[in-house]
Amino acid sequence: MKRRAAAILMAALVGTFCLTGCGSSEETASPNIGAEADTETASEEALKEASKADQDRIAADEAAALIDAIYVQERTDDTDRQCADAKAAWDALTDEQKQLVEGENADPDYFGRDTGDASEDDARNQDEIGENEILAVSFGTSFNDSRVSDIKGVEDALQEAYPDWSVRRAFTAQIIINHIQARDGEKIDNVEQALERAVANKVKNLIVQPTHLMHGAEYDELMDAVETYKDKFETLKVAQPLLGEVGTDATVINDDKKAVAKAITGEAVKDAGYDSIEAAKEDGVAFVFMGHGTSHAAKVSYSQMQTQMGELGYDNVFIGTVEGEPEETSCENIIEAVAGAGYDKVVLRPLMVVAGDHANNDMAGEDEDSWVSMFNASGNFERVDTQINGLGEIDAVQQLYVEHTAAVMND
Repeated sequence: MKRRAAAILMAALVGTFCLTGCGSSEETASPNIGAEADTETASEEALKEASKADQDRIAADEAAALIDAIYVQERTDDTDRQCADAKAAWDALTDEQKQLVEGENADPDYFGRDTGDASEDDARNQDEIGENEILAVSFGTSFNDSRVSDIKGVEDALQEAYPDWSVRRAFTAQIIINHIQARDGEKIDNVEQALERAVANKVKNLIVQPTHLMHGAEYDELMDAVETYKDKFETLKVAQPLLGEVGTDATVINDDKKAVAKAITGEAVKDAGYDSIEAAKEDGVAFVFMGHGTSHAAKVSYSQMQTQMGELGYDNVFIGTVEGEPEETSCENIIEAVAGAGYDKVVLRPLMVVAGDHANNDMAGEDEDSWVSMFNASGNFERVDTQINGLGEIDAVQQLYVEHTAAVMND
């Protein structure tokens, strides 16, 4: 292959030279000899450059394939090795090669993005659990700072409230578990691993506290997993997610939704520099809380949160979702609603327990389809600000989880 490329390149270069300088007289013989030497040198350099580019692409593609191999939702006996292999392949790349990494899910940010210090986190997968365990189950996030402030924040609040119980952690997203393990060397249990750990440690009383927002698909899957272990413990109870029971339609609200609405709005108003929601409203500011959205029946929870904001008199607060489910919560519909209500300044903030990928990219990212970009592109607003803060870092939210745990602990 290299000889053929060299021959083609040589022919092209010689042909070009002959069109301008080849002749049959003795006077032209000497220059041709020198030109051939120069052509050979140019050919060799071109081949070297082509060869280096090929090698860079091959190395980057191999790393991308290894990353894609661990971007999966199922853990296997090979997962630990695959995580190590992916990181080793990444570390072996040059800075130039790292920028070429591209796969179905792989990109330079998988290992290269700085999301904070993982050493500040606690995987909470220690043994010697004791007889009483609270298992805090989260979807998870690979954003280290957010994991510490939001997920660990909730877990720490539970541990402080119940010192006689051991608080342990499980994530439902194996994709995220693998990402953290490969990049940072931190091993976090999935739900099955955590439940098996509890059994192995002879836990008698287990409380599962989901940190999920609502009774959605993730909650249903958790309940299915827990059901298979109900005979392994003397008592096994599952506490409510953050927003409590779903309710039948958009008008149904409860104390949990009221508490969350007040807590998140209060934090957003304070962080925006206003003394009250009324002061922000007078200044033409609307607050938009962006949730994930879901096709699950629990999507009505977002509509209920909008109802709750209205019940509290928060007319300048709007609930949206990344997925646009329910339909009225799509970014386009929220832009129309905010502009139609006459607000010319907007603050975007996540309606998510963790300020992870969705908050940083879908809400506050630089791409044209991020919410901040779409709000700006609409031309309806003087200013669009973002607050990248998860619900889990708010003390009042943490205490709601503590109360939900208490409700089943004392049942």
